[in-house]
Amino acid sequence: MNKYYVYIVASKRNGTLYIGVTNDVMRRAYEHREKMVQGFTAQYNVTRLVYFEKYDDIENAIKREKILKEWRRSWKIRLIEKMNPEWNDLYLFYQDGSRTATG
Repeated sequence: MNKYYVYIVASKRNGTLYIGVTNDVMRRAYEHREKMVQGFTAQYNVTRLVYFEKYDDIENAIKREKILKEWRRSWKIRLIEKMNPEWNDLYLFYQDGSRTATG
C-alpha cells in the first residue's frame, strides 16, 4: 500500500511555514534541508520538518494539504505544537532509520 504525507516545514519556531504533500517525507525533508529545489523554501531557509500526517490515498492527502493552506496561521501553529511542542526538526529524529515516520 502506498503512503502519502502532508507535511509542514518551518524556518524556525514561529517562523515562515511551508505546507506540502509527498510520497516520501524523509526524502522531501532532506531536499528542503539541502535546498535541492530552488524556490520559496530555499529562498526563505524553510528547512525544518516540524509536522506531518500520513495518508493511504493521494487524493485525501491533497485535500488535506489544500485545507491546511487555507487555515489561519494561528491554527497551523497550534497543530504543529500539538504534535511537536518544541518545534524539533523531525527529520533529525527519523533520519537514522531506527524510527519510522508514522504520522
